Amino acid sequence: MRIRALATLAGLALAAAACGNSAEAPAAAPTSAAPAPSSAAPAAGGKLVIWSEGAKRTAALKPFAEQFGAENGVTVEIKEITENPQQTFVTASQQGSGPDVMVGAHDWIGNMVQNGAVEPVNLTDEQKAGFNPVAVKAVTFNGQVYGAPYAVENLALIRNTDLVADAPATFDEVAAKGLALKKDGKVKEALCLQVAQVGDAYHAYPLFSSAGGSLFGATATGDPDPKQVQIGTGDSVKAWGKLGELGKKGVLKTSITPENSIPTFAKGDCAFLVSGPWAMNDVRKSGLKYDISAIPAFEGGKPATPFVGVQAFFVAAKGQNKTLAQEFVTNYVTNTDVAKALYDADPRPPALTAAMDLVKGNDPDLAKFLDAGKDGLPMPAIPEMSAIWEPFGIAEASVIKGGDAAKAAGAAQKAVEKSLAK
Repeated sequence: MRIRALATLAGLALAAAACGNSAEAPAAAPTSAAPAPSSAAPAAGGKLVIWSEGAKRTAALKPFAEQFGAENGVTVEIKEITENPQQTFVTASQQGSGPDVMVGAHDWIGNMVQNGAVEPVNLTDEQKAGFNPVAVKAVTFNGQVYGAPYAVENLALIRNTDLVADAPATFDEVAAKGLALKKDGKVKEALCLQVAQVGDAYHAYPLFSSAGGSLFGATATGDPDPKQVQIGTGDSVKAWGKLGELGKKGVLKTSITPENSIPTFAKGDCAFLVSGPWAMNDVRKSGLKYDISAIPAFEGGKPATPFVGVQAFFVAAKGQNKTLAQEFVTNYVTNTDVAKALYDADPRPPALTAAMDLVKGNDPDLAKFLDAGKDGLPMPAIPEMSAIWEPFGIAEASVIKGGDAAKAAGAAQKAVEKSLAK
């Protein structure tokens, strides 16, 4: 199969991506949904079906998918999955109605492997050496590489420097300054950190960890131990109480959602935004003066540790055209031009070193995000991690709305243990 240079497609990818949503971020509280289709140009000689999470990423991929189809004489079809992409993919795979290629987060790998939904990706040693080592480690499970990584991401604190000139040293300062600005009528919200009615474990975790909370204990090798669930025990109860205090003060609010957190900051209605690189297109377009720094810890607390996530392309184990899927994943999307266009459409630090080298000179924000995540926790890829998201979110929303921290913690603990016992 032929693979050509793709630099001329970067502009097309950007134009297509302009039709996407304002922001895409990792989902923390899944709900079921079916994928919404978008089509690529038809061709003869086979069909490759790709599912992707997020409108911007899907739009950015479309011209490259069409080019791949033209180069290889095949039809390529892209479908966007708007909600709960992991479970939608696993279920469809088990039913024989899934795609050939899935695009999503590395922490899905354990669950997908356990359910026989993906197979190893045939990257050569030379190809693996071309990626950020952390990204390769993230997509490696039980000694095998299960995805071709394309972006590395983590949360940071983005602030409006016209309202807050210097980075706060503690999260207590973030809360106090945000509330003071709101009291003075300079902003409408003290903090833009998405919670919503169902909670958001991904965005809450840095604060939860700084307050002493933890999800699992650790094995002798330092890996998360699913036999030691700690979301509702010991110091985690105190952490839920800390989040509850922020809720009572109006710093954390369930009315701040994935849909409005970034736009609210971009309009100047909030001085602080806790988000990732996917927010930066909207922030830059707003014209606001801003800076990026690590999420600070609570005074006297532990580090505010963000999850480090890797976005990747996976080959479906039960796809109808696995040979074509391997070609697309191993030799096409690992192309520098594709990685660069995906970054341009949705600016998350590229996992491919050559692509990172291309963009970092023109994007000083990349280094700031990477620095903010340098001590982050790689998102656990163990299958048991999927049991955490919903109970965590429910507990978070509960305490923020004034619920008892001990009761919320206990309910979360029981829910996780019940799920893992199945």
